[in-house]
Amino acid sequence: MKTPLVSLRQVSVRYDGTCALEGVDLDIYPDDFIGIIGPNGGGKTTLVKAILGTVPYQGTIERSPALFRGHERLIGYMPQQTAFDRAFPISVKEAVLSGLQARKGFFRPYTRKDRAEALRLLGEAGIGDIAERAIGEISGGQMQRTLLCRAIISEPRMLILDEPANFVDNRFENELYALLSRLSARMAIVMVSHDIGTVTSVVKSIVCVNRRVHRHDSNLITEEQLRNYDCPLQIVTHGEVPHTVLGHHPTE
Repeated sequence: MKTPLVSLRQVSVRYDGTCALEGVDLDIYPDDFIGIIGPNGGGKTTLVKAILGTVPYQGTIERSPALFRGHERLIGYMPQQTAFDRAFPISVKEAVLSGLQARKGFFRPYTRKDRAEALRLLGEAGIGDIAERAIGEISGGQMQRTLLCRAIISEPRMLILDEPANFVDNRFENELYALLSRLSARMAIVMVSHDIGTVTSVVKSIVCVNRRVHRHDSNLITEEQLRNYDCPLQIVTHGEVPHTVLGHHPTE
């Protein structure tokens, strides 16, 4: 029997007395590739924050020892851009390297190998030429690619992405989903998206969030099922996502 990486039991979150999540039961397994969908304000980002442990909650959340290496938590997180301070005076390369901070601490310098890996990831993301540019000077699409590199540089066992395709062009969106498909072979992925048509083309299962949470163990879902899950969304199909370029090599 598979052991979950994360188990939520009767988890509820309230903001100033308003219920954002209620009675959530959810297991996330090592081979999961989950798409989190739901209406605006339904609690998608709150669910992610509860999994990360960054919001107060009621109920219990258990995290497997497999998610830890010593004091390092092996969870990569790509937040929405608005959650990242673009005014902070660091370069694109330094932003990527900050994904190693839990492992390195504040006082251990980055090694030559760390810097080479950051540059490699930026190169494969198509933005190697802006590695030394300040993050406040780059475009939204470039910032999104930077945050993705930052999330995976530590080789996490679970990767959480909050609206990763925002601010990117169609070409990189395809590359992003192809990369995630490859990464899903060796880590759990939890991805929040408002684009249900694209989500269903790449994920293995769907979690519908509208204050309450319903897991659908398939990437095939009908509008009738969405209504039954109290998740009033319209399905728009975008076709298959091509499996191309942008990869990450685990051992270098």
